[in-house]
Amino acid sequence: MSTLNDVLKDLATDIEETARLVEGLDDAGWQTPTPAPGWTVADQIAHLTFIFHLAGTAASDPDAFAKIAAGAAHDFDGSVNAALRQFNAFPPAELLGRFRALGQASVDALAAVPEGETVPWLVNPLPPAVLASAGIMEVFGHGQDIADALGVRREPTDRLRHLAFFAWLTRDFGYLARDLTPPAEPFRFELTAPSGALWAFGPEDAAGKVTGPAHDFCLLVTRRRHRDDLALVATGEEADRWLDIAQAYRGPAGEGRRPGQFGDRA
Repeated sequence: MSTLNDVLKDLATDIEETARLVEGLDDAGWQTPTPAPGWTVADQIAHLTFIFHLAGTAASDPDAFAKIAAGAAHDFDGSVNAALRQFNAFPPAELLGRFRALGQASVDALAAVPEGETVPWLVNPLPPAVLASAGIMEVFGHGQDIADALGVRREPTDRLRHLAFFAWLTRDFGYLARDLTPPAEPFRFELTAPSGALWAFGPEDAAGKVTGPAHDFCLLVTRRRHRDDLALVATGEEADRWLDIAQAYRGPAGEGRRPGQFGDRA
């Protein structure tokens, strides 16, 4: 089991890796369209900056976070779009600086949460390690959009374990986003890490099972690749159905990606 320090160290690394993807771009490069319809590279960084501002505030100043969350409660998408406009008002160099600073501030704030306490979040309070894992999910998904826009292939690492674990915790989000009733029985996930290690989540005797590369699994649950382009195998009818709807984030599923949209580029 990963410790909070493990997750935060890997989150900080992921933030810096994403910053390096964009730090050499000129103004035109920041306006490159990404596979997320209507979102540029700048939009992706602005969104992540907002997420880390939110997480850092939740961990360090719950009262201030409650005010932000209350404002977003009735129109979360509108709040996200407002945040995009807020952070996109900054020139690229300043936006990148804020992304790095607020990302690190969120890591520091989560590290300072007393052991055994939770952090308020948008639906339910979360342990800081789980919220940090959600941050890794956000950086992976939006970072993939940036990499795809720039024609860059990111090298997967075993830092993906935190995202795979988070996807196991949030298995039901895909059902809930579509007003479907999740199955009562858990699934088994058996995933091959980039290092070759085997990561397993869920009971060994589960009727529903998903196996395959952990990197493919993370691309699936962030909806950055279509299942047809991934080497994932489902055992059981319900697990196979899940591959069509899997997502590790709350809210609308979004358009996802088309089969073959990226050719052989993972």
